[in-house]
Amino acid sequence: MTPHAPHAPYADPAAGAAVKAADRAHVFHSWSAQGLIDPLAVAGAEGAYFWDYDGNRYLDFTSGLVYTNIGYQHPTVIAAIQEQAGKLATFAPAFAVESRSEAARLIAERTPGDLDKIFFTNGGAEAVENAIRMARLHTGRTKVLSAYRSYHGATSTAINLTGDPRRWASDNGSAGVVRFWAPFLYRSPFYAATEAEECARALQHLEDTLAFEGPATIAAIILETVPGTAGIMTPPPGYLAGVREICDRYGIVFVLDEVMAGFGRTGAWFAADHFDVVPDLLTFAKGVNSGYVPLGGVAISAEIAATFETRPYPGGLTYSGHPLACAAAVATIQVMEDEKVVEHAARIGETVLGPGLRELAERHPSVGEVRGLGAFWALELVRNRETREPLVPYNASGEANAPMAAFGAAAKKQGLWPFINMNRTHAVPACNVTEAEAKEGLAALDIALSVADEHTV
Repeated sequence: MTPHAPHAPYADPAAGAAVKAADRAHVFHSWSAQGLIDPLAVAGAEGAYFWDYDGNRYLDFTSGLVYTNIGYQHPTVIAAIQEQAGKLATFAPAFAVESRSEAARLIAERTPGDLDKIFFTNGGAEAVENAIRMARLHTGRTKVLSAYRSYHGATSTAINLTGDPRRWASDNGSAGVVRFWAPFLYRSPFYAATEAEECARALQHLEDTLAFEGPATIAAIILETVPGTAGIMTPPPGYLAGVREICDRYGIVFVLDEVMAGFGRTGAWFAADHFDVVPDLLTFAKGVNSGYVPLGGVAISAEIAATFETRPYPGGLTYSGHPLACAAAVATIQVMEDEKVVEHAARIGETVLGPGLRELAERHPSVGEVRGLGAFWALELVRNRETREPLVPYNASGEANAPMAAFGAAAKKQGLWPFINMNRTHAVPACNVTEAEAKEGLAALDIALSVADEHTV
């Protein structure tokens, strides 16, 4: 791997104060009570690190929002964006443009099976919106099944497909979505004791749900191949293949959401590669160009693409396949090939992150379970290992969330920026994080988990 050592951060508190003041006066932040947040003013970033205007540097164990798969400011991608801006900064989506065509070709070469047509969007939620539209038009059906403990985006259909509490405020019950339980052995809804039992019972539950909903009314089943924000629950062997078989039997479109898990995050180009399964539609975004310019898309099977061979597809976006975003994707994929980022992510997970996190679990009673693969890991934090009671209640806020807030503050004090959701912390650094950087993050987590341990019983 080519290390990208960060520049030494510099201190300029006055500039930071100005940035902060403008933000607080004018920026409306997502998922936030505006008067209760205190955003950090960021002065710069490089590789696996970013820093503020007071000169504090942080190892980013969030990869932005799990998208800077090759780290911040990779010089090859920055140069490609600059070159494309000088050549053709933008152009309408109805035309054939070199960076767009090349990005689609490179993505199609890496997607599983015959997912060889690429519809470009501006991000993951739009990818999910269009995948579901394609499935409904292809089948002539309306309903879609999605899992609890999932996240698919914040646009209209995507938020209704989502299984976590961010859906609640926007769930009007009219989107034709039916939810079911996907496998999660640590908190099994099926009272399973083994992965084999969890797999079999989860598939039977899905079959039962279909039977009562009416299989002929279901357009699609959508799953995150490995759920991301919901907890990085790797599906048990045979589960995704079982869902594929169910979809084939009933003529249901199988959609895999790889917005977070794709492009090397799990130690494979796509997480589906680990399970030898090919969906009908695959959504992507984030890591496709390390988030440098907004880009997402849908990889489409030959059968579904044929539906729209002579019938117009009723969907589009002004910036679909934006030249700058696609140039960044081409450069990112080339960097991942040249620097063997996918292979590195697999190796760092097997030799450093996985063993290191499991070693922390042995010493910290607040860690109930370690899950993950590649550069995609979660620690389930609990009050009691025997009862598995979460360290904070589901969807906790305010004082109820104090133990997780204290854990997060402790991590930041150690120079680690943690990914925290509910009672979990995720270890999701850049896929090209070095061994030394990964160990630095583990050492910081070790100290922060001692704070979490104070809340165990």
